[in-house]
Amino acid sequence: MARLEFRRVRCYLTSMKTTISSKGQIVLPAELRRRDRLEEGEVFEIERMSRGEYRLKRLSPPPNRGVVDWLLACPEKGFFVPVESESTDTL
Repeated sequence: MARLEFRRVRCYLTSMKTTISSKGQIVLPAELRRRDRLEEGEVFEIERMSRGEYRLKRLSPPPNRGVVDWLLACPEKGFFVPVESESTDTL
């Protein structure tokens, strides 16, 4: 029985190819964007590890992003409704 190497399996599940455009842009493949729920305008940090090796890291999204949309989509209609409120910045 052949032995699986974790590094090879992980690479197979997460490795994809892309190309740098003439403007120096790199496109993340649709499969990765969908899998990680990446959206237009998200910010990334890129770190040069060594010549030809880079690390791309998505910066943390704002806390509770999407929570209001999720609550508004609640299957029990009328369970959650947005209310007008003032800012809490002055409290």
